[in-house]
Amino acid sequence: MEKIEEVQNMAKCDICGKGVTFGIRVSHSHRRSNRAWKPNVQRVKALVDGTPRHIYACTRCLRSDKVQRAL
Repeated sequence: MEKIEEVQNMAKCDICGKGVTFGIRVSHSHRRSNRAWKPNVQRVKALVDGTPRHIYACTRCLRSDKVQRAL
C-alpha cells in the first residue's frame, strides 16, 4: 500500500482551521483591487495523539492553550 501524504496549506491553522480570507482593497480615490488577509500561523512542535509532531497553529490557538507544546 502506498502512503499518501496530505498537502498542507501553509496559511491554515491545523487546530481551528482558520485560513486566508479574501476581500477588496479600496484606495482613497475608491479604486478597488483584490487583497487577502492571512492568519498569523506559526510552525510549532506539539503533541498530537501523544507523539511530538510539527504542526501549523495560529497565535490565537497558541495563546488560548489549545495546543499542547512538546519540548
